[in-house]
Amino acid sequence: MERGLAVDHTTISRWVQRYVPELNKRCKPHLKGTNDSWRVDETYIKIKKTWTSLYRVVDSHGNTLEFLLSPTRDAEAAKRFFLKALQSLARSASHACSRREGETTSSLLTVPPTLQLAPRVINVDKNAAYPKAIADLKAAGMLSESVELR
Repeated sequence: MERGLAVDHTTISRWVQRYVPELNKRCKPHLKGTNDSWRVDETYIKIKKTWTSLYRVVDSHGNTLEFLLSPTRDAEAAKRFFLKALQSLARSASHACSRREGETTSSLLTVPPTLQLAPRVINVDKNAAYPKAIADLKAAGMLSESVELR
């Protein structure tokens, strides 16, 4: 309306739904680098009158690394969350490396992605799902055995 155009609020909502994933994909690699100390927590929030678990991981400087909305709060949801966080970190690191070395992202994805990018320490609350999820990821080789769970 500032520019003399009448745009319906549903049009703006559709633009957001269409373009935000692309903006997120392009901007995330350029955000500040993170460190290897993660803090993980979950909480319940109400979305459309339904209680949903919000998982979130931040580094020790408070930078949000990843989040996940899940209908359940169990070991499978925690494992899904950690996989999403590790894959997100691997994608942003491979994108940064490809820009630095002039390689394509697809050629960098053939190298084992997460072992160099895994956190050194993961701080969690007393949710019993986290130790099981971390143990499963270590057994699958997605996390290094040296990752400390506090």
